[in-house]
Amino acid sequence: MSCQFPRERIDATIAFHGHSCPGLAIGIRAAELALRELDNPTDSEIVAVVETDMCGVDAIQFLTGATMGKGNLIHRDHGKMAFSFFRRESGRGFRALLNPAARGGMDDEMAELMRRSGDGTATDEDRRRMAELRSGLQRRFMELPLDEMFVVTPVEKGAPRPPKILQSLACDHCGEKTMESRTRRFAGATLCIPCFQLVEQKI
Repeated sequence: MSCQFPRERIDATIAFHGHSCPGLAIGIRAAELALRELDNPTDSEIVAVVETDMCGVDAIQFLTGATMGKGNLIHRDHGKMAFSFFRRESGRGFRALLNPAARGGMDDEMAELMRRSGDGTATDEDRRRMAELRSGLQRRFMELPLDEMFVVTPVEKGAPRPPKILQSLACDHCGEKTMESRTRRFAGATLCIPCFQLVEQKI
């Protein structure tokens, strides 16, 4: 079954992100899955944990209302096309990993065309084929049933805890106020992360 968001909602998501692409389509479908599985939670009830920083994260933010500023959009830099969603009050949640089969076997050809594009050897025909593949992949992502799009596993440990307001400490090197949990101690001094990296650089 194809994407159930109304066309105007999809268009608004594209406008928010700035362009339409396969990555954004993945995020649109992940948001659709989250809202379906968690019974349409409000933007303060849902928690989204994203394991990538790709285009689809914008779709998840726009369509679910989870944001970094509210503390319910959490980025874990794992480089995986995986998204976990929770309903805060119940703790119910799941992790959705993009099913490799969802790509329809286009990866090898796309990877080669992207390599040529990156090193400047792509021909006009290569660029035409790349655009064709991207369009086809995007259309496929928007039309696949959600159960074929993602591999879904329950998450039993519950939602990440809500953010806490912590004391800010002045860095002893630059003087800038820094959240206590982000400071480091070195040679008896309290340092922000950039200043700590300057004195503790291994290479």
